[in-house]
Amino acid sequence: MVHHIVMWKLKESNKKNNALKIKNDLEALKGIIKELEHIQVNTNIEMAPESNFDVILDSRFKSFDDLTQYANHPDHLKVVNFIKTVIEQRVAIDYEI
Repeated sequence: MVHHIVMWKLKESNKKNNALKIKNDLEALKGIIKELEHIQVNTNIEMAPESNFDVILDSRFKSFDDLTQYANHPDHLKVVNFIKTVIEQRVAIDYEI
């Protein structure tokens, strides 16, 4: 099993709405992309330090090949295209569990 975690720091403009859109759009991929075993997206609490990241994606796949299929799926790429317009920074890690 592959665990794929991504965190984004969002631009200040419309941050709260953009975080919720990212959450809703990514979680809507469950059931659409068959390789996606688990997905959970959370947003940073408003009282948290400004240095924190704003959105975290926690997802799991049976294999790295499945993760690649997910990453290149047209519905995922639509979400990615939006995310790229509203972020300042992205960090990620993939590891086997």
